[in-house]
Amino acid sequence: MVTIGMNYKMIPGKEKIFEDAFSKVIDVMNEMEGHSKSSLYKDVSDPQSYLIVSEWNSEDGYNDFIQSDKFKGVVNWGKENILAGRPSHTVYKH
Repeated sequence: MVTIGMNYKMIPGKEKIFEDAFSKVIDVMNEMEGHSKSSLYKDVSDPQSYLIVSEWNSEDGYNDFIQSDKFKGVVNWGKENILAGRPSHTVYKH
């Protein structure tokens, strides 16, 4: 089991768009083998900062997700439209 921390910083004013897009990403995650659950958190002291905490049965399952065409499409759209910087992802092994 692994937990992934995915940190995102939004362009001011794009927070709602990100939150709506997250629900679509969750649908993709739920289709992926090995995904257990994911949650979105918003930083109360920095409204443009978000954390997605995602649990996977294995790091390979997570890697399959981030290498999928669906995820790559969302990432490219995010870079062009809503992200203020490059996201950072951290893998925590249990």
